[in-house]
Amino acid sequence: MKFKRIFLLVLDSLGVGEAVDAINFKDNGANTLGHILESNDLFIPNLKKIGFIDTLNMSENDEVEAYYTIAKPTNAGKDSLNGHYEIVGLKNDFPFRTFNDGFTYDILSGIEEVTGRSVIGNSCCQDDKIIQELGERQVNYGSLIIYTSADSDLQVAAHEDCIPISTLHEYCEKIRELTIKLNCNIARIIARPFTGNPGKYKFVNSGRKDFAVKPPRKTILNSLVENNYNVIGIGKINDIFDGDGINKTIKASNNNEVINKLIDIIDKNFTGLCMVNLSDFDSLYGHRRDVLGYGQAIEELDVDLAIILNKLDLDDLLIITADHGNDPTFNGNDHTRENVPVIIYSRNFKEPCRLPVFETFANIGATIADNFDIDAPEIGTSILDELN
Repeated sequence: MKFKRIFLLVLDSLGVGEAVDAINFKDNGANTLGHILESNDLFIPNLKKIGFIDTLNMSENDEVEAYYTIAKPTNAGKDSLNGHYEIVGLKNDFPFRTFNDGFTYDILSGIEEVTGRSVIGNSCCQDDKIIQELGERQVNYGSLIIYTSADSDLQVAAHEDCIPISTLHEYCEKIRELTIKLNCNIARIIARPFTGNPGKYKFVNSGRKDFAVKPPRKTILNSLVENNYNVIGIGKINDIFDGDGINKTIKASNNNEVINKLIDIIDKNFTGLCMVNLSDFDSLYGHRRDVLGYGQAIEELDVDLAIILNKLDLDDLLIITADHGNDPTFNGNDHTRENVPVIIYSRNFKEPCRLPVFETFANIGATIADNFDIDAPEIGTSILDELN
């Protein structure tokens, strides 16, 4: 069975249990979805009927309305880029570098040189605490607030009245070039403009822009574009791949906007892949260790899922997965090394059921490549023939 359109929905960080090598990442015992369910009495009937809950223990469900399984991570890192790379069939044996103790002198002095501005901050932060602490100083001195999350990123914050958003983006482009020159192996440089007054500063999400490294080699996204298929990226997909292999980008700054844009696209006529990322799970709830908020976001997805499923055409395929874990019950604020759920839904399926465990996320990319008769990715095995 082949499909005209495939919608690939990545639930950023919604893992379903520790990976076999989790101990190497000090993540043994991690289970993002499992621990959220233990802490929240969630009402998620639509996710249940497509086998989402069954991925926690791979239980048999004869009444499921979608194929379901889990996929094991094989790429070296547990960051977003490594997870997305693996999903689209790219093997990466080198994890991106993190800077939980701050950036080195050569990076900071280089930023001052290429931007002509002093830097302040240089700490690890997951929320807006750093702009509340340093925002007034940034405005007074025209400095750049430099900080990182637990992910492989270098974030640059400045008040939009002090440094226009367009200028902040230019600075981040220069910093991206600098870090590549210094061989820092940082996955993303992120522009974080903010607005407001002392004590009430807030990030301008619409002005955020990620400057990621380009994938090191060709992915199925490139092959789709080369073969004249549409490849539509909604949310931060374009930023993750630095636009590589994406021929239509739709911006969205939160889960609600992403879902609304996805629903709009389902109503359009196209042939190819639409890849979507729901980043709030990770950035707003996983990193901030907000178990209640994460659970509520899952319930909101469940409501939206009913609309999505009803809108799909008979020759559409929906794949739901994740890129890593981020267990909000764990200490710290880092991602967690976990298996991810894989849900495959079509209104045409006759007898969907549990599938064997995927030994790599890349089986998803291989299946997409097989569907559109393009070159198979460097890793992964298609399961297209098992869907009927």
